[in-house]
Amino acid sequence: MKIPHRRMWFTLSAISFAVNGLAVAQTAPTPAEASVILPETTVRATAEQELKQALGVSIITQEDLQERPPANDLSELIRTMPGVNLTGNSASGQFGNSRQIDLRGMGPENTMIMIDGKPVQSRNASKMGRTGERDTRGDSNWVPVEAIDSIEVIRGPAAARYGSGAAGGVVNIITKKPTDKFSGSVTVYTSQPEHSEEGDTKRASFNLSGPVAENLSFRLFGNVAKTNADDTSLNSHVSDLSLAPAGREGVRNRDLNGLLRWDLTPQQVLEFEAGTSRQGNIYAGERLMNSDTNAANMQALLGQETNITHRNTVGLTHRGKWDWGTSRLVFQAENTRRSQYPVGLAGGPEGSITSTQPSDMVTSKLANYFLNGEVNTPISLGGQRHMLTSGFEYRNERLNDPGANAQSSTSTGGDDISGLTGGSGTRSGKSDAQTFAFYMEDNFEPIKNLILTPGMRFDHHSQAGNNWSPSLNATYHLTDQWSVKGGIARAFKAPNLYQTNLNYLYYTRGQGCPLNSPNLGGGCYIRGNPDLNPETSVNKELGVAFTDHQGLDASLSYFQNDYKNKIYAEMNDGSSTVVGTTQVFQWMNASRAVVRGFEGNLTLPLLGNGGDTLKWVNNFTYMLKNHNEDTNQPLSVIPKYTVNSTLDWRVTPAWSTQLFATFYGRQEPRTVNTGGSAATGTSLTELGSYATFGLGAQYQIKKQLSVNFGVNNIGDKRLFRTASNSAGGAATYNEPGRSYYVSLTGKF
Repeated sequence: MKIPHRRMWFTLSAISFAVNGLAVAQTAPTPAEASVILPETTVRATAEQELKQALGVSIITQEDLQERPPANDLSELIRTMPGVNLTGNSASGQFGNSRQIDLRGMGPENTMIMIDGKPVQSRNASKMGRTGERDTRGDSNWVPVEAIDSIEVIRGPAAARYGSGAAGGVVNIITKKPTDKFSGSVTVYTSQPEHSEEGDTKRASFNLSGPVAENLSFRLFGNVAKTNADDTSLNSHVSDLSLAPAGREGVRNRDLNGLLRWDLTPQQVLEFEAGTSRQGNIYAGERLMNSDTNAANMQALLGQETNITHRNTVGLTHRGKWDWGTSRLVFQAENTRRSQYPVGLAGGPEGSITSTQPSDMVTSKLANYFLNGEVNTPISLGGQRHMLTSGFEYRNERLNDPGANAQSSTSTGGDDISGLTGGSGTRSGKSDAQTFAFYMEDNFEPIKNLILTPGMRFDHHSQAGNNWSPSLNATYHLTDQWSVKGGIARAFKAPNLYQTNLNYLYYTRGQGCPLNSPNLGGGCYIRGNPDLNPETSVNKELGVAFTDHQGLDASLSYFQNDYKNKIYAEMNDGSSTVVGTTQVFQWMNASRAVVRGFEGNLTLPLLGNGGDTLKWVNNFTYMLKNHNEDTNQPLSVIPKYTVNSTLDWRVTPAWSTQLFATFYGRQEPRTVNTGGSAATGTSLTELGSYATFGLGAQYQIKKQLSVNFGVNNIGDKRLFRTASNSAGGAATYNEPGRSYYVSLTGKF
């Protein structure tokens, strides 16, 4: 039974206030107890802080950002963490060079991107194709690297606390904060490829920070960047099409963000933040299908912006320290406008540009509103010291995409299915969903050296109903150096606004229409399904960690995600509604999948105190399985293993250098085409193991001036994409060749 939104909101609010009131009542000491209880009950970390010590959590530090600056998109650096790869959202090979962050093989749609703890949802303004792909670079390129303090990469059970979309994990980008003295920096960067057909990058950014008045400070950053598209000749030698599979698209970035901080009291802080960003692609001939459909349009638009995304945000944050604990209240309004040339929504033309007239560009508008409140209360129960966390969350997502209803509701056989989409003349590109959530977590030590962090989260989604997400994470310190860590949690992902919109239609006369019975002649539609259930995943991890507190650090963990109710769009016999000679299918919940593997890291200090002169840093991911259990097809095309290795040498206090290496294992494609037939020929092409090497160096010219330079892919190992979809097997992307970069940073 679905609970009305208003009643659900009041119910969650009442529960939250009741729990917080109980926690305060239990924590508030009597006069006789005041000198005893408070000091004892404030020593436990919060549940969130404890979860960030889990094995499936990696931190990219300020030093990492300086030593290995990405050319433009942060995904280039985040991919070097354990458990991280760059993939499409399926094994289709579509948009192969627009790969996004994939945590533990769960796909980019199950990776939540956050900026300072606030979710980023702009990629949801891009239409989702039948295979689950979107024409988007994702949400990892809204903050320039020079404005970042650190990045948290949270995988597995520890990520379940963040709600829908975090089944794979969370990437939390933490920006630099205001300073108590006026300061700033300016950075210019360029990356130049050795091969002229590959795109170069230029960017410039600035940061300003300092006090405005007593108890009032600010931070302001801006960024201008351009990465050129690969030339169309890049993949031409592997295709007999008139337009070869596209190389990497280019991108133009413009970012400006300001934050004003008001220290109301020494214990209370209020922050107001506003930002605006623009990203425009530089078209390289990308399309969904490996065909020449609308090739003339694609040729005419090469080098132009075919889609432009504007993202504007306003946020307000309050953080407080009280006698009874701490609190945090966060609000953000995120508005995204995505304008693009119209694309086909039927069969072979799907995803290809159907018009080159700027006046025909279609703009989708996505509004996201996010509210989160949380209190952390130290209490004493049964002689145990606890840190109780309780909070609530509200999300409101509203989409208006005129392109979503562009596909005609009348099939080529003359059958009108508009009666299944709300009736003739009523089709709309508007859709919305609301989520109300309440969560509780505890952090305590029931016996010496054993720290438990149980949690429970309840979400009510306006279309997908209720979802409970219990979790339990534990750490046992065997010795001062050895610890065993593990966790289990139920995570979920609500269906997106395209999957639930009855008016968003996909049409085909081929591609397996239908799979197991004769074609009736009128073709097949796939439409949205407002009754979809959320996808769910039970995430588990268990491992051991060692540190000698002298620089030697190692860990090994096993992870497994049991994934079910995956939403997909197939045309299976027996599940359609027949209108005349036309069959109408829906997105459905059916697939079960399992993801399992190992992760580990090893840091060896070689010279100096704890390796501060020379150290060797390594991590690895080994995938045992990443398959749909019903079809035995991979969820995404990822390497069997990935090893990242860095030799970091501090030559002098002013000079440091690093040698980087990444080793990728074999990559296997689908053995069944997206249309349902068995794959043959080049569709079964595997991608063999390979390695890339890089060299970076930093030099402090003077106190206020530094230079960073290096070489990527020293061995010039290049890969070439052989098709625009799964026709090329696992050869779905380009690995760029040798390139040289240099950046100059001045501070004041």
